[in-house]
Amino acid sequence: MKPRIAVVTLAVCTALAPLAGCGSGTSARGSSPSPGEPSTAGASRTPAPGKGSEDPDDINGDGHRDLVVPIIVGGGEGATDERVGVVYGSAKGLDPSTRTVYGRDDLGLPAPGRQLQSPKGSLSATDLTTADLDGDGFPDFVTTVQGAMTSDNNVTAPRTLPYITWGGPGGPTAKTAATPVQLSQSATKLGVESVVRGDFDGDGHHDLAGFAYNQSSLVVMYGPFSRSGTPARTDTSLPWSDGDLTADAIDPSGTPRATSLLMHAVSDGEQSGNTLYTARKGAQLSAHGQDLRSGNAHAFGDFDGDGRRDVAVGDDGSRNDEPGYETESTDVDGSLAVYPGAGDSPVTYRLPEAPKSARTQYGPGGYVSADPDGDGRDGILIATYEGATLIDGTRRTTVLREGPAAEDGTKIPAKWRHARPAGAADFDGNGTDELVLNWGADAKFGTYGERPTRWWITAGTTPANKATFTTTDFAPRSS
Repeated sequence: MKPRIAVVTLAVCTALAPLAGCGSGTSARGSSPSPGEPSTAGASRTPAPGKGSEDPDDINGDGHRDLVVPIIVGGGEGATDERVGVVYGSAKGLDPSTRTVYGRDDLGLPAPGRQLQSPKGSLSATDLTTADLDGDGFPDFVTTVQGAMTSDNNVTAPRTLPYITWGGPGGPTAKTAATPVQLSQSATKLGVESVVRGDFDGDGHHDLAGFAYNQSSLVVMYGPFSRSGTPARTDTSLPWSDGDLTADAIDPSGTPRATSLLMHAVSDGEQSGNTLYTARKGAQLSAHGQDLRSGNAHAFGDFDGDGRRDVAVGDDGSRNDEPGYETESTDVDGSLAVYPGAGDSPVTYRLPEAPKSARTQYGPGGYVSADPDGDGRDGILIATYEGATLIDGTRRTTVLREGPAAEDGTKIPAKWRHARPAGAADFDGNGTDELVLNWGADAKFGTYGERPTRWWITAGTTPANKATFTTTDFAPRSS
């Protein structure tokens, strides 16, 4: 049996008629980089201090969106020493030469429990999210830390708490120890997992949500948070589920909008079910979830251009490897469905056909919402076994970046050289989104999309790049 699949938690033929087959459409291919590319421009510079903004991804509050990236220290398969890097934005977009690298000590975090034998200072990007919890205009780092083993409600697990490293004009600093989030009494003994950010009541204050580790409920913590880590209020009325959470994006302009929350059931490779808890401005998340179709890939966006937020759910290509479970039902296999925010019936689209020679039971990856042409209607960037495809209205556009044929003396098979979509944002403020793709030579990237080291910030769907960098250039010496 495969290990549990975690959904990442980061858009041309005729009209995309439901379940209609499409032709190849247009193609945007980036040339394969030479061994020295992509490169990081210059030595690291300290970012200029900002005056504050309302974008939860503007880490130094200077009005330009930044990008958080994972960094592997030391390299090599089996390496467990990690850091988190911030590449800062500017009026010209992301600037790889202006960056900060954070380890556990840099954020004032406590040491993990003894059962986690990670190197001193190691910090995983999957444990971290950003949100301006106190509303001062500077995003805070919220990091979940697993402590000692304990028991509650017949569940024994590491006590898992979110800690806040408060932000500022130069980004988060560890002048004092990180502040533990004050959880509700029902969840405090074991903590919470799968923590995501959002604005679940649309009041403009950033909120947090996570599953109570003791399986008692979903815990929604509404902002603003005090500097003692206490939320303005907490809701524990929604049910617990064995799975993970995905939240709609907070508007980077600061315009308040209610962000819905998607609960994705645990998966062992097969495409599993989803429940949508709709957000309403001025109210808590809806008490009654809407059951959606099965699918391990998700993206929120305005995919029909009507000004309302929609959600796309679909097949990410992964499959259970137990006998008799290699396939999915015909209404799930090779398709995605868009659920309109207006409440209309979902519209189902066929995904690009996977080459038989490239298919694996783990799938090519997830979905990303993107608006690279700035028309106000998002497309859905789909990971494929040959790069990515942007489904945008009536068009399908292939976006391809490739890693090198060899790295560190090791030959890279052609089928493992394709970059995967990792996000999209308007980093230069020109009204159009750049696409974020990444790639890594490690076998874990080829199989799971983990441990990326090379990054491309594209000029929309064109072959041109706004920025390229390698995070191996960012990594400190292994501790």
